[in-house]
Amino acid sequence: MEANKNRRAVKVGLFIFLGLVVLVVGVLAIGSIRKAFGRKVTAVAIFEDVEGLQAGNNVWFSGVKIGTVQKIRFYGKSQVEVTMNIEEKSQEFIRQDAKAKISTDGLIGNKIVVLYGGTPSVPPIEDGARLAVEQAEGTEQMMKTLQENNRNILAITSDFKAISARIREGEGSVGKLLNDESLYRDLEATMARLQRTADNAQTMSASLARFTSKLNQRGNFANDLVTDTTMMPDLRVAMDQARATITQLNETASTADAMVNNLKQTTERIQTDTDSPVGVLLNDRQAAADLRSTLDNLNSGTERLDGTLEALQSSFLFRTFFRNKAKQQERDERQARRENVTIKKGVEADTAKTPVRVELIYK
Repeated sequence: MEANKNRRAVKVGLFIFLGLVVLVVGVLAIGSIRKAFGRKVTAVAIFEDVEGLQAGNNVWFSGVKIGTVQKIRFYGKSQVEVTMNIEEKSQEFIRQDAKAKISTDGLIGNKIVVLYGGTPSVPPIEDGARLAVEQAEGTEQMMKTLQENNRNILAITSDFKAISARIREGEGSVGKLLNDESLYRDLEATMARLQRTADNAQTMSASLARFTSKLNQRGNFANDLVTDTTMMPDLRVAMDQARATITQLNETASTADAMVNNLKQTTERIQTDTDSPVGVLLNDRQAAADLRSTLDNLNSGTERLDGTLEALQSSFLFRTFFRNKAKQQERDERQARRENVTIKKGVEADTAKTPVRVELIYK
């Protein structure tokens, strides 16, 4: 009996030992006991809504699990404070300006906390650091958005159904195009004309390409006109002179036209107005003859007056008067020459570089 009890106790002890071994192995495999008992730092984030997040859910950074949610508690009036345990070896990669948001592990998996962002120049987080949060859209908000999109799609489908019905009945431009044969033929003719226009444009482009290639050939006039920097200013000056010449010719033509019109009006006035002196001379032959006779008499009287004056100069009564007048004129000329020489000498002495000539002429 004693031996049986000892044997039974040994069996129970072995069973308990095997159970403990299985338990330890399970904890090592499933719970990652090395991480569970490793050194960690804590970080806090305050959310408006954690969307079903629970303690023990995972914390991710750049797609890698770096910790778990330690505890969740209410903060303030309606906010929720989430405390996270983060592995110490991952601490150096998480910056103080990093942000936290609530996400889902897969499409319908558990809620997780995702850390992202951060500036490399900012120091890493310290134990107990508070991270900024970004309120991500939850499942409910996504469902509302999806429902709204469904309603919009339904409205678009209804409108498209109405439009397709009108097109089928031949209403509108598209409906007429699909149901009216003549309109289709007109459109086909228009497309043919557009094709010809495109062909002409292509031909013109080819011609322009050939002309451009000729411009690039050295030695011809077009290339010299485009590339010669000395010719263009001369050509520009010549063009300006040509424009000025054309402008002057236009002004001259306008002036000549006005002069011709004035001459024409004067001629017409002379022909019609016979009472004016010119009209009388041109139209009245007797007046022209009288004027010619008067001119002849004036000429003959002038000749007789010249002879009379010469006879007076030869007469002994006026001979002394004319001699005295000639002598006085000679004295005046000599005095003028002396004054001219004196003035020239004075000016040359004052202005050696730019002499000025002053002449006094007495009549």
